[in-house]
Amino acid sequence: MKAEQISDVCTFHGEGPFWDPRRNELLFVDMQEGDVLVCGADGAIRRHDVHERLAAAVRARESGGYVIGVERGFLFADDTFSTLETGPTAFGDTGVRMNDGTCDTAGRFLCGSMGWDGGFGAGTLYSLDTDHAVSTVLTGVSISNGLHFSASGDTAFYNDTPTGRIDALAYDVGTGRFTDRRTFAVVEPALGTPDGMAIDVEGGIWTALYGGGGVARYGADGKLSDLVHLPVTNVTACAFGGEDLTTLFITTTQENIEEGSEPQAGALFAVETGVEGAALPMFRG
Repeated sequence: MKAEQISDVCTFHGEGPFWDPRRNELLFVDMQEGDVLVCGADGAIRRHDVHERLAAAVRARESGGYVIGVERGFLFADDTFSTLETGPTAFGDTGVRMNDGTCDTAGRFLCGSMGWDGGFGAGTLYSLDTDHAVSTVLTGVSISNGLHFSASGDTAFYNDTPTGRIDALAYDVGTGRFTDRRTFAVVEPALGTPDGMAIDVEGGIWTALYGGGGVARYGADGKLSDLVHLPVTNVTACAFGGEDLTTLFITTTQENIEEGSEPQAGALFAVETGVEGAALPMFRG
């Protein structure tokens, strides 16, 4: 499969795409600009500045508006991003920043961190509960990425990018804690390293390939089943969207690319997959 460019270059470091079914629009972030971008049905992109340094991930709130992972904690926004409310701080270490996140089926928002310098083991996976309490659910992470849950909610799929693996973690939805961890799939080094991910209704995991110019699908058995090709080396994340959730939207970055060498880096891409993506839970806090 080949993805097509659907926007101008609109980000330096595009990340965290999320299809909002309430407005039928794609949201994603220009991470280190601290901006949330909204791609409308007409393809026009609206940019909202939400943080002075970093916006890592955005998810819808059942009560309206959004929860956003920002540099060292959380932020709440209304539907138009014109009203911003500072949420809890997760940590104080200025050498660490948030990187990627999603919601579990109980409505918690989980967001993971990494060192600004990418240092080994500097990151942590945090959980923002519906009462806005913050807790630690995983430590010793290097680059926290690609968290998604199975439809039943009892399995989390997770990328700690430098490991080159997609892990499956048994998850207790009631307590919000992991109980076991195993390797779901190994991403061959020639393909790149696993970054953000999406999940389809067949249990397939689609992972962006940073450094590999594509997205790989691994079936429910953990075996490579499809590859999506892009004309950009550093592919960061993907999300299902569109009217029937069969379009895979893909973000890219200009990060670690020689200036001018890849003129499409930082644009948004899409591909019709022929498989339906799983609907994502919202934050219930």
